[in-house]
Amino acid sequence: MTHVNNPEDIKSLLQTPARWAVVGLSGNPARPAVGVALYLQQGLGMDIVPVSLKGDDVHGAKGYKSLEDVPGHIDVVDCFVNSAKVGAVVDQAIAVGADAVWLQLDVIDEAAAQRAKDAGLRVVMNACPAIEGPRLDAA
Repeated sequence: MTHVNNPEDIKSLLQTPARWAVVGLSGNPARPAVGVALYLQQGLGMDIVPVSLKGDDVHGAKGYKSLEDVPGHIDVVDCFVNSAKVGAVVDQAIAVGADAVWLQLDVIDEAAAQRAKDAGLRVVMNACPAIEGPRLDAA
């Protein structure tokens, strides 16, 4: 079954103060995750947690190498990894007890989305908060 994003979930996730783990957020300013994380942090007032292979600190937030290394609760796992790798990230999000997963534009994995939904997580797929927020006037 094809996943369909729930507009109410998108609006709620973007309007409710939360802690977003941004997987794929590194110190490389050429990466789209850097600008989107800044929008989440400064535009929407979210607490961001960078997660990348190097564990870079970004936008003044301490970075980690994996979701398992992040202390405390994670509300949303924002996935800036390619579709072939996102299933493992979604499984980690389920394992750490996140409330939602957000798969960025062109990041599509129907099976992973279904696993997340089956585990009770809200799922947004193939969408970007920096596009959806202004469109929904979420800020």
